[in-house]
Amino acid sequence: MTDQQAAIARHFADRFLHAIREKNAPVCVGLDPAIERLPKALLAKHAVDPGDTHGSAAVAAIHEFCREVIDVVAPHVPAVKINIAFFERFYAEGVRAYSSIVKHARDAGLIVIGDVKRADIGHSTAAYADAQLSDARPGRLPDGAIPDAVTVNPYFGFDGIEPFVRIAREQGKGLFVLVQTSNPSAGEVQGVVLSDGTQMSDHVGSLVQRWASAAGLVGSSGYSAIGAVVSPRDLPSTKRLRTLMPNCLFLVPGFGAQGRTAGEVAECFKPDGTGAIVAASRSVIYAYDGDAHKQAGASDWRCAVEAGCKEFVRAIRTVLSDR
Repeated sequence: MTDQQAAIARHFADRFLHAIREKNAPVCVGLDPAIERLPKALLAKHAVDPGDTHGSAAVAAIHEFCREVIDVVAPHVPAVKINIAFFERFYAEGVRAYSSIVKHARDAGLIVIGDVKRADIGHSTAAYADAQLSDARPGRLPDGAIPDAVTVNPYFGFDGIEPFVRIAREQGKGLFVLVQTSNPSAGEVQGVVLSDGTQMSDHVGSLVQRWASAAGLVGSSGYSAIGAVVSPRDLPSTKRLRTLMPNCLFLVPGFGAQGRTAGEVAECFKPDGTGAIVAASRSVIYAYDGDAHKQAGASDWRCAVEAGCKEFVRAIRTVLSDR
C-alpha cells in the first residue's frame, strides 16, 4: 500500500469518495427491513406467524433478507445505511442481528452507515458513541461489526456529539449530523426563522461546518469526517446549505418512495459532482412490490431488488451528467 492509499484508508471522507469513484455511484441503499413488507416466500420459509411478528422467526427472516439485499446491491453501490430501529424492536436478539448485518456489509466491501440518530450529554453520549461507533472494544464484538459512520442529532450542541467526533478523528470513522430532514413536519423546527432572518436549519448548518473544519477532521479531498444529513426541502434552502457547508459530505434522504426527484437531490452536489451521497431505501429493497419490477420479482424477489438498485444508480448518474 502506498502512502497515499494508506492516507485514504485512514480518513472516512477520503475513503468514501474513493469508493464512490470506484463504482461511479454517489449513492447508498438504505436497509429499513419492516417485517410486514418482506417477501412472502421468505416469511413462509422462516414460518413467521402473521399474528406474532416479534419473535425469533421474524428476526431470522429479517436477517436473511438483509444479507441477500446486501449481496445483490454490493456490486453496484459503495455503501449501505442500516436503520437500527428495525432491529431494536426485537430487543437483544435484534441488536445481535444488526451487528451481524453490519459485519456482512463490511465484509462485502461496503461502507456502512449506522442510522442511529444518537446524542445526549455527558457520560450518556459517551456511552452511545462507544456502543455505536468505536472499534476499540476487543473481544466484545467480531471485527467489522461496528459501522464506519453513524447519524447523530445536534440538538444538544457540540457536547452531544463530541465523543463521536473524538472517535471519528482517532479511528478514521465518520458521522452525519441531522441538519435538514425529509419528514413532512420538519419545517416546524428546522424552518423556524431566527431574529437575524436565517432559518434554524441554516444556523445548524453553520455550526456543523465549524465543527467539521476543526483540526484533524478534513481529509486530502477537502471533505471532513463530519458530514450532514440534508434533504432538499426546497431549492433555496438546499443551495444555502450547500454553500454554508463546503467541507461536509451530504447524506441525502428522501429520494424515491419519499418523493424527492433526481433533479432535486442533484442540488446537494457541488458543481464538480462531489459532496453528496443520495440514499434510497424502500424504492430499492421493496422493488418487488412496485409495478415496474413485479415481473422481475415474480420468479425471484432478488432480481427485482437488483433492477431497482440499477435504476436508482442510473437515475443519479444521469442527472449529474446532465448538469
